[in-house]
Parts: sequence; structure tokens; C-alpha cells
Amino acid sequence: MLTTSRGISLILAIAISVLMAAFLSLMPEVTALVLVVACGLTFSVSYLLITITLEFLVFREIGNIYALLEKIQKKDLSEIQDKSLRSSLSPLRKINSVINSYALARQKEIDTLQKTAEFRREFIADISHELKTPIFATQGYIHTLLDGAIEDKQVRMKFLKRAAKSLDSLDVLVQDLLTLNQMESGVVKFNFTDFDLKELVLEVVEQLEHKASKREVALKLEFDPEKTYMTRADRPKIYRVCQNLIFNAVTYNHNGGEVKISIKTHKNTIQVEVKDDGQGIPPEDLKRIFERFYRVEKSRSKEKGGTGLGLAIVKHILEGHKSKISVSSTVGKGSIFSFSLPLEKEKKPNEQALPA
Repeated sequence: MLTTSRGISLILAIAISVLMAAFLSLMPEVTALVLVVACGLTFSVSYLLITITLEFLVFREIGNIYALLEKIQKKDLSEIQDKSLRSSLSPLRKINSVINSYALARQKEIDTLQKTAEFRREFIADISHELKTPIFATQGYIHTLLDGAIEDKQVRMKFLKRAAKSLDSLDVLVQDLLTLNQMESGVVKFNFTDFDLKELVLEVVEQLEHKASKREVALKLEFDPEKTYMTRADRPKIYRVCQNLIFNAVTYNHNGGEVKISIKTHKNTIQVEVKDDGQGIPPEDLKRIFERFYRVEKSRSKEKGGTGLGLAIVKHILEGHKSKISVSSTVGKGSIFSFSLPLEKEKKPNEQALPA
């Protein structure tokens, strides 16, 4: 009873009314009726005001603080809401808000650490799997030769070529990992120059024509031949972006399919779009295809080669150019990857610098 707001209010109200009665009794002109009425009013008003004060400004806020501390102790912060510090008559509410903000900040840190730990586990598992395949293949070929197959010249050359191919794949994987790590850590610097994006895309198409012809995939390039598509960017890195996107479009297309590369100019940008009519990407995979080693249909992707780092590198290169890669896909109909770069205005021949 004494630990509740009503109990404390009752005791304080009685004490105040008794003091008021004692004070009024010292005055000879105060009648007994006035004394009783004054005591009753004093008790009622004091009890009401003290109860409201204790209930809403003290006990309720203390209860909220206890409830919050219990949730923190149980690590159940799912229902905690972000409440900004507001002016309040109760200093306990401010304390509650501070504890609440602290708990949310710690929960965010815990969530970040958990995501980082999960990413680290997935990365270690992925890199172990990616490294294991070429290493085990090379070991198998080398040990077979050491067990006596080296005497057969035909078998020896066949196995050595296969071992070399596996080591080449391992080298590509390591180089891609180094490149991606350097980009994420900011070590790689971008060297911006002016160049014609159309000519760069033509070079990539010419390089991949042989691979496309093997699968009877048609490469179609759409642009305005009367235009120049001048941009300012890091040419080797943009070359790698286009190379990755067109390579993937050819690789994951069906035999006899088509890959359409279009270059369009807008007001201040140039847009490159790579469209294929292949197997497409399921909606649940679209958000993750730019993660390291993430593959759609991993078993089939492994057969087609690649390190699983190409799109992650593309994403980081474009972010370094203040751009981003966009993708839309329909399963069974194909995918569209696109990105934009700034359009550099051509300088007219008669434009000359004015003398100072």
C-alpha cells in the first residue's frame, strides 16, 4: 500500500490537511464548520494533485524504465521504438529516452556484427569452395602423372594442359579477389579520360564475337552512326564493365539466342543497355547477384566457368564513377543490364579560348 502512488498520496494528503487544520485552529474566528470544510478541500486537492504527479511523472516512467531494462537484459529489443528526446516535466522520461536510444544503438551494432559474421562465414565457405575445385583438379592430374602416367607422352601432355588450365582459373580467381578488395578498400585509383564509348563497346563486341559464334548467339549493336558518344571515365575499367556484362549475356543465353547492346544519349548522360533472351533471373536472386560468389543455379554456373566476382566488380567500378548498375529480368524471357555515364559535349572547331 505504501509503495503505490495512491498510498503515498493518501499519507501526504492527510499530513497536509492536518497541518492546515492545525494552522486554522490557531485563528479564533474560524468555526468548526469552516475547519472541517477546509480540511476536506485540502485533503481532496492534495490527494488528487499528488496522485496525478506521482502516477504520470514518476511511477509510470519508472515502470517504463524497468520494462526497458528487462528487455535489454533478455536481449529482446524487437519492440523498442526510436523515441527522440522531447521536453517533459518528468526528468525520468528523459532518462527513459536516453536508455531507449542507447539500447537501439547497441542493437544496431549487434545487428551489424551479426551480419558481418554471417557474411564472413559465407565468404570463407565460398572462397574455400572456389579454391578447392582448381586445386583438387590440378592435384589429381599431377599425382596421376607421378604414379606412372608420365611415361605415356599422349596422356602426359593431356594432363599437363588440364592442370595448366586449372591453374589459370585459379590465377583469374585470385586476381579478381585482389581487384575487388582493392576497390572496396579505396586503394584502386580511377584515371578519368575522354573517350568515345561507342568505340569501346565495339572493341568488346569484336573480342567476344568468337565466343558468341560458338554458341550461335547473335550480337547486335544499336547506336546512331552519325553521333559520337564522348564520355569522361576510366576507360580500362569501363571496358571491363562492358566485357563482363556482354560475356554474361552470351554465356547464360541459350544456343541460337540474341544479345542486343544499345547505346543511347539523353540530356546529360549516355546509357548502355545489354539485353539477352536467355533463361532470366528469378526475383529472389535479383537482389543478391552483385554479391561476391553469388550464383544463380550454382551447378550450371560452375559448368559455364567464371569466378562469381564479375558483377561485384562491375558494381564497385560504377560506384567509383558515381553511377550504378540496374537490372530487370523475367524468368524464361531474359535479362536487361544497364548503366549510365556522363555525356561530354563536343567542342566546336571554332571555339577558342579568349585572350586574357
